[in-house]
Amino acid sequence: MAQDIYWHEPSMLNDGVVPSIVAIGDSWFWYPLPGGSLATSLAQLVRARGHTILAFGNNGAEAFDYVSGVYANGIDRALARYGPGLSAVFVSGGGNDFAGFNDLRPILGLDCSGCATADACFNHGAAAGDIEELFDRVQSYHIELIDLVAARVPAAARIFVHNYDYALPTGKGVIGKGWLQPALAAARVPAPLQAACVRLLIDAFSDRLRALVARYAGRVVFVDSRGTLAPGDWANELHPKGSGFDRIARERWQPALQAAGLA
Repeated sequence: MAQDIYWHEPSMLNDGVVPSIVAIGDSWFWYPLPGGSLATSLAQLVRARGHTILAFGNNGAEAFDYVSGVYANGIDRALARYGPGLSAVFVSGGGNDFAGFNDLRPILGLDCSGCATADACFNHGAAAGDIEELFDRVQSYHIELIDLVAARVPAAARIFVHNYDYALPTGKGVIGKGWLQPALAAARVPAPLQAACVRLLIDAFSDRLRALVARYAGRVVFVDSRGTLAPGDWANELHPKGSGFDRIARERWQPALQAAGLA
């Protein structure tokens, strides 16, 4: 039986379906718990126009993985196979590049207990790594991916990127500790500044994504979902509840998809 989203290409082929949208993503597309993910919410929006999504990636995917890592070959083959018939490509990536102890802790100062602002908690131009270098690197991976996509899909197809929302550093994970608060605590970031540090990260990431819109002259659509979710919409530090994903899809993605004739 045909579906509106496929997570496994052989299953799609067994159903005799050809995708019109490819979704390349991390846990915001692949979130496995009840309630679904952003990708499942988006599939419901594009269903009315007869679109079928084929998803690549997985939970924990970083931007690097799409162009040179574990998912690169599968994405490349899919774009070669289905690219000429695609109406859009959805991309969710970059969050895991700065959310996680081993990614976040190195760009924070050794001891931030005396810091008065969120910006002061981060390394800038440090030899051991800094926030600017991290986001420059994430942006370069997006550029590499978008260049690949743009070369394989019709000129009318749109490439959608998004920036998550202002995650709450509560320390709550799916199981056990979260991805944000442990690193902030290890850097001795004052509790009143921890949420501001996360906002700064999301804003810096958003600036890099917004720059892609100008770089690609209308081929890239930036879906800005900052400020959509209330505290009660979050299931844990990084992931909304199913209703939260639905809210972002409905309030932020749907207008962009409608403008592109996809929903």
